[in-house]
Amino acid sequence: MQPAKNRTELWMDLALVAFLIGFDVTARLLPHVPGVWPVAASALFAGRTLRWPWLAFVVPFGAVAASNLVLPGDHWQVLVAVAAALCVPALLGMLARRWSGIAPTAAAMIASSLVFFGLTNFAVWAFDGLYPMTWQGLADCYIAALPFLDRTVLGDLAWAAALFGGAWLALHGPELAKRPL
Repeated sequence: MQPAKNRTELWMDLALVAFLIGFDVTARLLPHVPGVWPVAASALFAGRTLRWPWLAFVVPFGAVAASNLVLPGDHWQVLVAVAAALCVPALLGMLARRWSGIAPTAAAMIASSLVFFGLTNFAVWAFDGLYPMTWQGLADCYIAALPFLDRTVLGDLAWAAALFGGAWLALHGPELAKRPL
């Protein structure tokens, strides 16, 4: 009976991965506030909730690859940095399974946002040719990106709250509906 259960769990996880990728692609393609998209939160959610946690890495790679078929492309090395940075929340989601509550999830999301900011802006400086390859050029790159940092952190936290809150409501909503007012 165990193989059937494992197969069912895998199919449920694959369905969630497909949903998250579709959700992320749609959110990236629709008009949105620059720097605010759900891919990092989806990766964290996947890393924290999937029964087959390694599938969490498929979410950011799939979302970035699929949406970049339509979106104008960055330099390929910047895209690799973006994809790598978006795998960090999947990994932190897996590590955060050890603890319960909102605090570890929020801390993982904030850490992921900061890693994304640091890694992707370093890649822009190193590979896009927009800034001189000097310490001043690197500083200018990070300074120019600062207006996006707060949006990224707040957006990632908001998307994470929506995903985890939505999952909680899906699990507990029926019992809440049965309670008398």
